[in-house]
Amino acid sequence: MKVLLLANQPERTTRLLRFEGTLKGLGMEVVVPRFHTRNWISIARQAAKIAMKERPDVVHIFNVPDIIYHNFSRLRGEAYKKLIYDYRSPWGLELSQSFGIAGKAFGERFERELAVSADIITSVNKPLADKVKIFAPDREPHIIPNYPERSFSQVEDSDNAGLPAGLSLGDGSPVIFIGRICTQEGVGKLLSVAASLPDQEFWIVGDGPFARWLLRNKTANVRELGWQAHKDVARLVKAARICLIPREESVITPYSTDRSVWKLNEYLNMGKLVIASGVVREEPRKNLMIVKSEMLEETLKRHIDDLPQAMQENDYRYWDNNRDAIKKVYDEAMS
Repeated sequence: MKVLLLANQPERTTRLLRFEGTLKGLGMEVVVPRFHTRNWISIARQAAKIAMKERPDVVHIFNVPDIIYHNFSRLRGEAYKKLIYDYRSPWGLELSQSFGIAGKAFGERFERELAVSADIITSVNKPLADKVKIFAPDREPHIIPNYPERSFSQVEDSDNAGLPAGLSLGDGSPVIFIGRICTQEGVGKLLSVAASLPDQEFWIVGDGPFARWLLRNKTANVRELGWQAHKDVARLVKAARICLIPREESVITPYSTDRSVWKLNEYLNMGKLVIASGVVREEPRKNLMIVKSEMLEETLKRHIDDLPQAMQENDYRYWDNNRDAIKKVYDEAMS
């Protein structure tokens, strides 16, 4: 079976790349194109040409922005056989945060088009599966959670490469934030919490186009480490005392769960204590505290000296646990 995986930037889409690895492990031929542009019109044209050239059995589209693959279903039968739509984020609601009701209507128009035209729908968690089912009531979405690879948490205690000078994996002292430095990820709340705990060191790992501006008033106990390679991020997490996800509540919050947030699962798989806001819980998870954003500061102060509970085998969540579910999706596509 030949599969074409499509997204806005396929080679940079983590979820798509995880699917690629699993599908190759199942013996499938997988095509992941590089578009070398961020122009949506150009991406759409290139994707159509690639589909016509490769003639895959299945095209799997990973959403946002959904408008890129407007009318792509018209190529079914000519360029490919079956279409799978991966609903991993509510684009219409994302647009509503900047453009109000008009943005929501615009985004959901294309979400609906892809959902209705898809032969199969995949999604990352139950809230998103339920939402996309409103667009296509006759489809039963397959849920494939965003769980990390095992290799991320396999960091040796003796390996200090990638850590800031003078720190070792045994220190265990900082509170760490990892992610894009932007208002949506809660950088304002993070700095506020850090300012309230002047004796506690905070690490910020990540970057963003407005990072310098957003961090201009950070307090002395905040250490900005910038962008780090994924293997070095694991070492930094290993060194942390508590991992913080300080998002503010928004219309996106009900669709952001413990099954969809990559870094949350990476933290938990490393046995870390995680305090998070702006996300919701789908299932009981050891060492995870989810609170309202206004309670983040108080919760961190109360639990700053807590130790995480010991992990058992069934507490871990890994991407390879999705193998059978992914195989089922593709078996259905070719049935």
